[in-house]
Amino acid sequence: MPSNAGTTRLVIVESPAKAKTISGYLGPGYVVEASFGHVRDLPRNAADVPAKYKGESWARLGVDVDNGFHALYVVSADRRQQISKLVKLAKEVDEIFLATDEDREGEAIAWHLVETLKPKVPVKRMVFHEITKPAIQAAVANPREIDRDLVDAQEARRILDRLYGYEVSPVLWKKVMPKLSAGRVQSVATRIVVERERQRMAFRTAEYWDILATLAVANAGEGPRTFNATLIALNGDRIATGKDFEPTTGKVRAGAGVVHLDEGGARGLAARLDGRPFTVTRVEEKPYRRRPYAPFITSTLQQEAARKLRLSSQQTMRTAQRLYENGYITYMRTDSVNLSETAISAARRQIVELYGERSVPPEPRRYTGKVKNAQEAHEAIRPAGDNFRTPGEVAKELSAEEFKLYELIWRRTIASQMTDAVGSSVSVRIRAVSTSQEEADFGATGKTITDPGFLRAYVESSDDENAEAEDAERRLPTLVKDQPLTADELAAQGHHTQPPSRYTEASLVKALEELGIGRPSTYASIMQTIQDRGYVTKRGQAMIPTFLAFAVIGLMERHYPRLIDYDFTASMENELDEIAGGDHAAVDFLTAFYFGSANGAGDQDIARSGGLKKLVTENLSEIDARSVNSIPLFTDEDGREVVVRVGRYGPYLQRAVPGETPAAPAEGEEAGPQGDRAPIPEGLAPDELTPEKVHELFLGGSGERKLGDDPATGEPIVLKSGRFGPYVSSGERKSSLLRSQTPDSLSLDEALRLLSLPRLVGVAPDGVEVFANNGRYGPYVKQGEEFRSLESEEQMFTVTLDEALALLAAPKTRGRRAAAPPLREMGVDPLTEKPLVIKDGRFGPYVTDGEVNASLRRGQTPEALSIEEASEMLADKRAKGPAPRKKAAAKKAPAKKATAAKKATATKKTAAAAKSTAAKKTTTAKATAARKAAPAKKAAPKKAATGSAEG
Repeated sequence: MPSNAGTTRLVIVESPAKAKTISGYLGPGYVVEASFGHVRDLPRNAADVPAKYKGESWARLGVDVDNGFHALYVVSADRRQQISKLVKLAKEVDEIFLATDEDREGEAIAWHLVETLKPKVPVKRMVFHEITKPAIQAAVANPREIDRDLVDAQEARRILDRLYGYEVSPVLWKKVMPKLSAGRVQSVATRIVVERERQRMAFRTAEYWDILATLAVANAGEGPRTFNATLIALNGDRIATGKDFEPTTGKVRAGAGVVHLDEGGARGLAARLDGRPFTVTRVEEKPYRRRPYAPFITSTLQQEAARKLRLSSQQTMRTAQRLYENGYITYMRTDSVNLSETAISAARRQIVELYGERSVPPEPRRYTGKVKNAQEAHEAIRPAGDNFRTPGEVAKELSAEEFKLYELIWRRTIASQMTDAVGSSVSVRIRAVSTSQEEADFGATGKTITDPGFLRAYVESSDDENAEAEDAERRLPTLVKDQPLTADELAAQGHHTQPPSRYTEASLVKALEELGIGRPSTYASIMQTIQDRGYVTKRGQAMIPTFLAFAVIGLMERHYPRLIDYDFTASMENELDEIAGGDHAAVDFLTAFYFGSANGAGDQDIARSGGLKKLVTENLSEIDARSVNSIPLFTDEDGREVVVRVGRYGPYLQRAVPGETPAAPAEGEEAGPQGDRAPIPEGLAPDELTPEKVHELFLGGSGERKLGDDPATGEPIVLKSGRFGPYVSSGERKSSLLRSQTPDSLSLDEALRLLSLPRLVGVAPDGVEVFANNGRYGPYVKQGEEFRSLESEEQMFTVTLDEALALLAAPKTRGRRAAAPPLREMGVDPLTEKPLVIKDGRFGPYVTDGEVNASLRRGQTPEALSIEEASEMLADKRAKGPAPRKKAAAKKAPAKKATAAKKATATKKTAAAAKSTAAKKTTTAKATAARKAAPAKKAAPKKAATGSAEG
């Protein structure tokens, strides 16, 4: 280890885990400490802005847009303690090494550390792509200066995202809903998911049929005796398949020139072919060759981990982070498919050991990246070190999730340097002539793999669960032209066209990557953000946009289309790359984007529109909030337009005849035109709102379905839907449905039973009536001000007076249940040194140190949460402080003017009150003086409190 005698060096990394690993590779004279990620950032809110800047017009942005886009950085409250520690250490050492990650983010953290610590000793930048002893020693021996071009690019990105978010988000607050957010990448990602759902909503299915023939060979030899072939042509015209239908109409595409078989046609043809001879008309054999896949980059790792291991993007990156920091893999945020010469040699040696010499190609394989706008020439993600450790060698050192991900990376890396998979593929055409002289052509394909090559180590998965695996074989008998065959079975097969699949996190990351939007370091956070903001929910692996997302994207498409344009967003990534390469100035880029200055870098369409600032302020009045929050579905059979409204209490259905005069809403309801309404059940996807489903919702919702008449009063009993769910109404009586009841199956007798609530159970001996009823917290019995819960809803209708009185006589159960054991004990918080545990709370799992609690975000699981993430979550919560208490609204004085007589009366009362107050003050003063003069007396015992101390 090269080190000057007596020299002490401070090495600063981002995380404690990384610090622990690196400190083991450095000799005496090195102090390794963590910064805990970013040490400072733009202000998160007004409270973060220093007092001297609060009056500035740009303070809310945290960026002085009028003076070169100077950024106002503040040290995070939860980082101040650590910064103080680093400042102290910096004064005690001779040199500082900044060992943050080698990408733009890491470069920016290094620069922020220098700006914050203001060290008086030399500062050097050390970079490495894996945390192994040789790599760390090489990094210390070959330091460099901080790359200001990379810092400028990262700072420009941060400012760009702040300007975008802080200028566009308020538009959403005013026109859609408070607390929403817009983002340069998150809004585009949301648009992609919404557009796919629109395609599914517009999709119309089509039915088509074909015939599957099971054909037999007379003398099969060594091969299989039978094989399957599918009808592909009739009288020379191709049989229609799914690709021949228009997705929005379900009809055959114009000019397709195909035969569209229905069920009757397919079954009839199969009957006419039954018993007829089949003959091979063509056999084509071609060599099959499949090259290995490139090593993993960030996006492909996330995609394969999702397909094979069912991990979310965040889970994948958290697990990869742990593997990297503990020295098992190379840096996991990269879009480079390159492998170093050392890595290639290690892979080839291991292939020979495990699979033999024949599995290694004569020359090493080199890969070229296909990622648009790829940056930073890192290595691909691979096992760390000069000699790869097999999964078996590290199994006992890793958790189950870490082991699975390491094995995935190891297999992919090894496979990338193996030989091709080779074999042969066969295509066969067979003809039969029906009893009606129809020429029916059938087709079959086969694949035989003679040398699996890299497939012995790794087979890539597909987003299509029905897709055939790469290593699957389809063996056919040995066939020759004019060979006769017989049909063992002819089965007519029906098929339906399918809508385009919903995006998964993996396929959405792939789509963003192909469009050149986002970067390896941002994919996982974007997937989480669009879920946290309520724009996307997950059903299994599928990502489903909410109607809130439809409203937000609809607004952006109509009024700010350029801001969510795919090419525009990708072009900004290009310009940031040019800043990183020193080819453009960040100020010119930001000026063009924000103010519309056409000189220098920047999008010319935005520049011509006057820039972002003008765009969001001048067009605000043109945005019709009602139109934005209305998503048209269809017009029903009665000519009523059915739309989804996005309201304060969630989305709901509304139908009305076009041109109907809007009516004033009832109190607590959304404003809107007259017409039926129905709530949309939680979890129902937009494409599931078919006309049939909508009709069903209106029947059980606000369509006010009449159930019958009350035999006692003659008044109609109507099923309705309100803000808090479905209920029945008759005259002045109303009653909510029970949890066990559904609107579509509710009968008149059940409705009458509900309307009997509250039910008079009887009169107690003291003359007070006892009632049974259903409430917010379930069924109960009540006598005066005393309440007791019932065990079941049925008891409301069956409980007797004696049973109710027994319940009411029993003491209330106020005691708390024994605390449940924690879901997981995590260890000691590296920031506060307090023990951290994950518990299950009323609103889901949360992490706590005994004083501060932080709920786990959507997508986070107790098992996968790392201690660093838990520490950061608690630090953020600690920095925000306790939630402010809501003040009670002050009562307003009546606005009526007092008459002269009332004024006179009020004046007299005021004078009398003043006189009385003065007298009381005099009496009190005398009493106080007397007490002071009198000798002290023993205090009388206090009377026992008669009221309950419980509020």
